[in-house]
Amino acid sequence: MKIISVNTYLKDLDLIKPFTIAYKTVSKVENVFFEIELENGICGIGSANPSPQVVGETPEQALDTLQSEFVNSFIGKDIRHFNELIDKMAMQYPESPGALAAIDIALHDAFCKYLGIPVVEFYGQKIRKMPTSVTIGIMSVQESLKEAAEYYKQGFRIIKVKTGTDVDEDTERIRLLHEHYANKLQIRVDANQGYDINQLGKFIKNTASCNVELIEQPLPVGQESELSVLDYETRKTLAADESLIHSGMALKLCHEPMPYGIFNIKLMKCGGIKGALEISNIAQKANIDLFWGCNDESIVSISAALHVAFSCSNTRYIDLDGSFDLGEDIVKGGFALDKGFMSPLGLPGLGVKKI
Repeated sequence: MKIISVNTYLKDLDLIKPFTIAYKTVSKVENVFFEIELENGICGIGSANPSPQVVGETPEQALDTLQSEFVNSFIGKDIRHFNELIDKMAMQYPESPGALAAIDIALHDAFCKYLGIPVVEFYGQKIRKMPTSVTIGIMSVQESLKEAAEYYKQGFRIIKVKTGTDVDEDTERIRLLHEHYANKLQIRVDANQGYDINQLGKFIKNTASCNVELIEQPLPVGQESELSVLDYETRKTLAADESLIHSGMALKLCHEPMPYGIFNIKLMKCGGIKGALEISNIAQKANIDLFWGCNDESIVSISAALHVAFSCSNTRYIDLDGSFDLGEDIVKGGFALDKGFMSPLGLPGLGVKKI
């Protein structure tokens, strides 16, 4: 079954409300979309919102890559050779994980629609549903409590709190959130590289009674070895994010003493489903748990992340709220959301439909 056309474009997607992390405030997001049409009329769709601060690629650069002659040469290729096409793309553009993710996702969507099965079933579904965390940006204590209350009313029971600007203020936010929602909300923390090792130690000590489930990327990239001063049980609760951008880094982070007990996999870092599975396989051998994250992304790529996450037996956490705060999207469907639990729809491909 041959590919007869490809199409790519950018779409500015407004957020319902801006949010702040350790190094920026975001009010709208630009996603690049890539579509494949097969000769029988099947269409596969992929999308990407790479973070230039993490991978050095913007959505505009991804768009340029996706409009290249190399990508246009996929026209006439057989969708049954989709893995070969992904490999060729990765070799041609090794520094373009966003463009690769968009193509990888579109090819998976088209191929599994061709087979008539969901992507997750193609790889073997291990998980049926799982609760996702929802994210509270850097804000005042009172604003944090108000947002937590809103999420609680919506049925979410896990919140991820962005920190990393002031240890004392971060500690106060976590302690008060725990005080207000003890045994009602599970708290995760994302420091976004905002601490040094001493600040991290202080934060861990001062929130020890708050049952923080995990801390994501506490130190800047390149300082992973400093985490070796922490005990094993503490390191097991730390999650690599910006330090983990591809399978090569996964291998490095598996060397003893392992700085992280959790790998945060984002399709926008590792180039899509195939790259994510490579990291998953490495993590499984090293007894490292998987935590699936995202940027602010279309339902398209969020659904792709959910499908691959649920095909991995070492998946323990998901944080796939990246489409919840979008004021618009180009598709609907993809997954079901019920009281904070996410699950695939059981439809062919990714289960998304263009609006």
